[in-house]
Amino acid sequence: MSVFKNIYFIIPCILFWINQAVERLLGIYIPYVHAYLDDLLAMPVVLGVTLQVFRWIHPSRNLFYFTKVQLFVGWLYFSFLFEVLLPRWSATYTADIWDVLCYAIGTVIFDRLINRKH
Repeated sequence: MSVFKNIYFIIPCILFWINQAVERLLGIYIPYVHAYLDDLLAMPVVLGVTLQVFRWIHPSRNLFYFTKVQLFVGWLYFSFLFEVLLPRWSATYTADIWDVLCYAIGTVIFDRLINRKH
């Protein structure tokens, strides 16, 4: 099955778009939603798109999935980039340990609901 047809991929995408529209177009910011929802949804969306691309280019298409090590590296990469490096380079970014937890939860959600052999 295509990742793009997986309801557990579609829901985070829709939630992300709704949240962005509410914040950017309507100017409504709900404190915890504004601070953590995008971080929670980031890994299912980014890893889902990446998995679909790999399935398109990998010879055995739907048999391809990410290993636990690959998922750990993805989580570590996002955490290091967005919570360590970028806050040091730009005042636009803020380091937050709770974001790291949100990335971890999102990675587990991706692994359990989207990262499947078919």
